[in-house]
Amino acid sequence: MQLHLSAADHALVSAAVAEAEAQTSGEIVTIVTRRSDAYHDVGLHWAIAAVFIALSVVAAFPEHLRHFLSALLRDWEHELADWKLLTGLLGLLILKFLVVRYLLAIPALRMWMTPRATRARRVRRRAILLFRTAAEARTHGRTGVLIYLSLDEHRAEIVADAAINGKVAPEEWGAAMAALIEAIKAGRAGEGLAQAVRQVGLVLAAHFPRADDDINELPDRLIEL
Repeated sequence: MQLHLSAADHALVSAAVAEAEAQTSGEIVTIVTRRSDAYHDVGLHWAIAAVFIALSVVAAFPEHLRHFLSALLRDWEHELADWKLLTGLLGLLILKFLVVRYLLAIPALRMWMTPRATRARRVRRRAILLFRTAAEARTHGRTGVLIYLSLDEHRAEIVADAAINGKVAPEEWGAAMAALIEAIKAGRAGEGLAQAVRQVGLVLAAHFPRADDDINELPDRLIEL
C-alpha cells in the first residue's frame, strides 16, 4: 500500500500544529518524505550474496555444473578442460550478479528486500539530519520537536531539542507514535500526523506552557520533501 498526502491532509496537519502550539511555547515541525534512502547498496549486497550462494552450490555439487556446461557446449565425448569449466563458471556468476542487480534496480522490489532493521536505521538517521537542519537550536528556548514520516517505509520518528529531552522521557511520545502508526496502517497518513501533532502538543503543554510573550518561531505548515 503506497501512502499519499492530499492538499486536505496538508491543511489538516498545519491546522493541528497551529492549534497545538497555541497551548505551549514548544514548536512542532512536521516533515514528510517519500522515502528516507534509495537503498542502492542493498541491491548490491544481494547481488554479491547471490554470487556467493552460487559458488557454495557449485562447491557442494561440482558435477552438476560440469554436466550443465557439457550440455551447453555440446561436449559429450571428452571431459571438459579446466579452462572451459572455470570460464563457464565465471560467466554464470557474472550472469547471476547482473540479473539480481538489475531486478533490484526496481525501487519497490528493492524496498521489499531491504531488512526492516536497515529501514529503521535509515529513517532514524534521516530524521535526525532533518531535525538538525530544520529545528535544532532554532528556537529561543530550544523547544523544537520534529515529527518525521517516511511514506514508503511506513515508519515515523519524533526528535526533540535539548530542553525538551531534559524534561520529557522518550516513552511520553508513545501515544503520539501509536496514533500515527495506527493511522498509517489504515492508509490515513494525514489524519495520523494530525493526531500525532495533537498528542505531542499535550506533552509539550504539560512541560512547556505557552508564555505571554511567546512568538511563532518555526513554520506550522506540513513540509513535504
